[in-house]
Amino acid sequence: MRKLTLKKEYDMTNGSLFGKIIALALPLALSGILQLLFNSADLVVIGQFSATSTESLAAVSSNNALTNLIVNVSIGLSVGANVIMAHAIGAKDWERAQRVLHTSMLLSVICGVVMGFIGVFMARLFLEWMKTDPAVIDKATDYLRIYFIGTPANIVYNFGAAILRAKGDTKRPLFYLFLAGVLNVCLNLIFVICAGLDVKGVAIATIVSQYISMILVVIALLRETGYCKMEFKKLAIKKRELADIVKVGLPSGILSSFFSIANVIIQSGINGFGPAVMAGNSTGSALEGFVYTSMNAVSSTATTFAGQNYGAKKYDRINTVMWECSLLVVIISVVLGGAILLLGRPLASIYSPDPEVIAYSVDRNKVILPIYFVCGIVEVLVGCLRGMNYPIIPMIPSFLCVCVYRIIWVYTAFKITPTTFVLYLKLGAEHHHRRRAVRRFLPRPYPPEQDYEGIHQNRDL
Repeated sequence: MRKLTLKKEYDMTNGSLFGKIIALALPLALSGILQLLFNSADLVVIGQFSATSTESLAAVSSNNALTNLIVNVSIGLSVGANVIMAHAIGAKDWERAQRVLHTSMLLSVICGVVMGFIGVFMARLFLEWMKTDPAVIDKATDYLRIYFIGTPANIVYNFGAAILRAKGDTKRPLFYLFLAGVLNVCLNLIFVICAGLDVKGVAIATIVSQYISMILVVIALLRETGYCKMEFKKLAIKKRELADIVKVGLPSGILSSFFSIANVIIQSGINGFGPAVMAGNSTGSALEGFVYTSMNAVSSTATTFAGQNYGAKKYDRINTVMWECSLLVVIISVVLGGAILLLGRPLASIYSPDPEVIAYSVDRNKVILPIYFVCGIVEVLVGCLRGMNYPIIPMIPSFLCVCVYRIIWVYTAFKITPTTFVLYLKLGAEHHHRRRAVRRFLPRPYPPEQDYEGIHQNRDL
């Protein structure tokens, strides 16, 4: 009988694209959805089994913007490793691929330790800056401090998974997340129901699962053969590879941080409405996350495909990647977003039995989800730009539309009419403005083959 194995590599530079895009994007989307499901388990267990369910749910919810900041920045930085690794694979430069691998993994350890150290000691101050409700700030601080201890594992896992994705392996990271997530759910139940640890319990369960997934992805890299094999003795920072990774990864991390910083501003406004609104907003955001994560998986796939074809100098295929990925995100938005709008109340009731929390969750998504497909198209355009080594261009319109626009909105429209509807209206409208802005910054179509070299010498960095 033929042994069943996971396909660990795809040729992205030859043959038809659509089937390969789906084959890579589907496991990546499932990975993100699984991660959301297991993260949602924190909210569900707290909401259903905590003695102070609404307050505890609000305490965990008040940290969402900050924990998302950590995740988004680490994923943004790992994009640099993914893109540069994809370039090396597309060019079949195996020695450079080895240097990228070992530089990336050592960089991830350094970034994780630094960010974790800062977070543990600054957790309460961060929450005070966000004007967290005094009734929940003590619990929120406990949760956030423990969560920051898991930051090194989070970042190392994301870098390792990015390296595997660069060669088309999205299935093993999915399997590792599944194992770690099952453990997370089990530990949630034990720590909250049996041990009575409340928010501390779900935080401990989260970081244990993060370290398990990190260990699994590191073992996978150690067991690899050829250009993707990691060896501890080879871990070193190579200046050229570090510069290239930072060139792409730092703007991506900053771009991701724009959203999180802007969400911190929005969260500060939400926190002023009390625990029920905070919990409802978190519940609605958790449901919205399933749509965004699925679309973002397609965007990440577009980055990898664009990166390999850029490395192989097959630039005409990048246009096809952009159009086919854009079609996929529209389908995802219509199907998943429509399902959440239709089933909003029963889905929200899984997180909390409180009718007020459910109502706030439904109201939030009615404003945001109808035009959410625009967000997906923007992410695909940004992903292709990153793969083509345009790291700065996506930052400019995103900064203007996400950060500047949100700050102006919060301190003008929201100050005049301080309602949750006004805040959510801002979140729904900004996707349209960002899409138009990104399209203006898109590079012109490539000239004939003989002019490619000139383009390479005039990148935005």
